[in-house]
Amino acid sequence: MGWLHDGHRSLMRQARAADATTVATIFVNPRQFGDAADFHRYPRDVDRDLAICGEEGVDLVWLPPVEEVYPVGFDTTVSVGRLAEPLEGAARPGHFDGVATVVAILFALVGAERAYFGQKDVQQVMVIGRMARDLALPTEVIACPTVREPDGLALSSRNVHLSSADRAAAPVLRRALLRGRAAWENGERSGPAIREAMSAELAAEPLAEVDYVSVADASGLRELDVVDVPALLSLAVRFGSTRLIDNEPLPPPGERRRPRPGYGRSQDRPTAGAINVGPRVRR
Repeated sequence: MGWLHDGHRSLMRQARAADATTVATIFVNPRQFGDAADFHRYPRDVDRDLAICGEEGVDLVWLPPVEEVYPVGFDTTVSVGRLAEPLEGAARPGHFDGVATVVAILFALVGAERAYFGQKDVQQVMVIGRMARDLALPTEVIACPTVREPDGLALSSRNVHLSSADRAAAPVLRRALLRGRAAWENGERSGPAIREAMSAELAAEPLAEVDYVSVADASGLRELDVVDVPALLSLAVRFGSTRLIDNEPLPPPGERRRPRPGYGRSQDRPTAGAINVGPRVRR
């Protein structure tokens, strides 16, 4: 949706490395915003975005007007079902219908063989992967690692709205996820206990207003009482008027992998089997 950052650059670089032609679509999609004010507040800078695309060797940038994506009389909605209901789907009713609808249109109009999405929005990637599989769309959905600031905050276009105090507080998201992961690595298998560990970290930050804290199975996002399958830790937290999300996959039972020390501008590698976007479909 524009206001590109290093996370988007990483997607472009992976596309350039793997594909003959790279296309970027930039479209702030009104159908995935439940609040019209949030839609109008979303940051935009087309000239800056085009410059970044040029620096990364993107071959074509498509910036359609709303009426081209949703022409007069448009009356179709793509709804993915159970996978879109919990977490972001529960917090933002209708959001994933808007996402799935616009992505189905973009896939059809661009005709891409592969599409690259950031793992920070992990439920979105899963929903899009399910949609592509269920509708037999000829586009391979590829989840790419989250890119972070040196203090662990996941890059997001919404970070620009954080006040200086909120920006200093925001890395608590990553600390909460790592605290939950540490509990799991130390042998904790109770879903409620891991949620409580994450919640306690968030509660220590007075500027953090929690929307949800989740320990769910990584294939269907069902909340877990016992973490005995590949799982996903995720959370949504508000700082003032800015809402941020982040996540951390847990590997299958019996596999242990500690996070690398430090952050840098690192890309957290996805854990094998932790994110199920469905079988990939090739043209």
